[in-house]
Amino acid sequence: MSTLNLNLPTLAGSMVKSGATNTATTTAQQCYIHPVVLFSILDHFLRRNDNQERVIGTLLGVRSDDGRIVEIRSCFAVPHFETDDQVEVDMEHHRTMYALHKKASAREQIVGWYATGSSLSKYAALIQDFYSREAAPFSAVHLVMDTDLSAGELGIKCLQGAAVGAAAHPENCVFLPLPYELQYPDAELSALQTAADSSEQGVTGLVSDMEQLEKTIEELHSMLDRVTKYVTSVVDGSVKPNNVVGKYLMDMLAIVPKVDDKQFSVLFQSHLQDILMVAYLTNLTRAQLNIADRLQRIL
Repeated sequence: MSTLNLNLPTLAGSMVKSGATNTATTTAQQCYIHPVVLFSILDHFLRRNDNQERVIGTLLGVRSDDGRIVEIRSCFAVPHFETDDQVEVDMEHHRTMYALHKKASAREQIVGWYATGSSLSKYAALIQDFYSREAAPFSAVHLVMDTDLSAGELGIKCLQGAAVGAAAHPENCVFLPLPYELQYPDAELSALQTAADSSEQGVTGLVSDMEQLEKTIEELHSMLDRVTKYVTSVVDGSVKPNNVVGKYLMDMLAIVPKVDDKQFSVLFQSHLQDILMVAYLTNLTRAQLNIADRLQRIL
């Protein structure tokens, strides 16, 4: 296993030979974090070894053209081992995982690293130096998640390193707070809303597909009612028309395909038959597997 050995200096003025020093030139000013990143970090922490106090990993995402806005979209775990005087980071695993991730998401790149714990690790400056070189020429973002619940909640800190002192030593680094916001893409927002609704209703598992479809149809019906009432009020003259809303409604109606009732019914029935056929084949395959399993046990 190819590891990066980072040793703590024995003297305050000694230099740590961990490679090139921080070459980042562009610092971030705003950070956006997807919820899936936080769930991945929690999953990594829960699956850690018994002798591990904290876990670390690589943050992936995209940056603005000037590098001042960072959007963290995903992450992956990086094995590491800590002792009293050094830390080992599995660079081979880090680079292999990054190469595989680039095949699935070519636009995403290394933007920093994460760690768990209520405070910064004593090796944070050394690991920050490594990730700063990986993210160069941009600064590396350091995300710290308080899995110890020391403040009574799951605290999150977003930091970035800044070199201090006349000599450019890796350990001469101070971490400054970086403003961040949670960004909810449509797919993640829908999943989080479903989980929240299930929690409020006391349901331990996720709702079924039919329940989710029923809820979606009810929400769509409610939105159509609001739009219909607004348009009727504007036509009656009881509500002053809003040009912005009118343009938005026209744009929305323009993208809806014009299909008459008979053609829509034919398309819907055809699609419904396809779905029923897939469901039938799925149940038939499941039944055949169960029968084969029982026969194997008997024999």
